[in-house]
Amino acid sequence: MNPEQPPASGAHPLLRLYIAGDTPGARRALESRLNIIEEMSASIEIQIFDILEHPHEAERAGILATPTLSDESADPPRRLVGDISNIAQVLDYFGFRKKDDIHDRDG
Repeated sequence: MNPEQPPASGAHPLLRLYIAGDTPGARRALESRLNIIEEMSASIEIQIFDILEHPHEAERAGILATPTLSDESADPPRRLVGDISNIAQVLDYFGFRKKDDIHDRDG
C-alpha cells in the first residue's frame, strides 16, 4: 500500500507506527503492533514507517520521537508516543473495542 493513499472506504482502520531502526524500543513496538492486530482479530491495519529509511514521512507527519503510533484519520491526528505494550490502553485511547469487550460488559 502506498503510504500516501488513505484506506478505501469500508476498509479496516489504519494506524501508522513510526520507529527508528532496529533498536530495543522499535522491536518492542513491532511486537506490540502484532499483539494489537491479534487483539483486534486482524480488523485493523498498522503500517510501519522506519524514519531512518523514510525521513520524509516523519517530517511530513511531524513525528519528533519514536516509537509513535498515530491515527492520521483524526483531525488533528491522535498519537501515542513511547511504550504501546498495554494493549487495552492503546485500544481505548484510539477508541477501538477489544474482541472480547462485549463479554466483559455482560459479566
